Amino acid sequence: MEWLSKLALALVIIGAINWLLVGLFQWDLVTALFGGEILRSSSGLSRVIYSLVGLAGIYAISFFFKENAVIKNKE
Repeated sequence: MEWLSKLALALVIIGAINWLLVGLFQWDLVTALFGGEILRSSSGLSRVIYSLVGLAGIYAISFFFKENAVIKNKE
């Protein structure tokens, strides 16, 4: 995986984990780091969707290691 793809994947994962925090705790990590209102009020349905996006981001961490596994299997 080239460096730009890895960077994009890392940013997607960070964003998804931030949404997971919003979904579970109504707390915005990015806003806490860079300023602004850190608590978000949202409906129950939107919190479920944020949490699902966050869980997908955690799953996406495995994509960093899948390419290496494919290359090792070909050798």
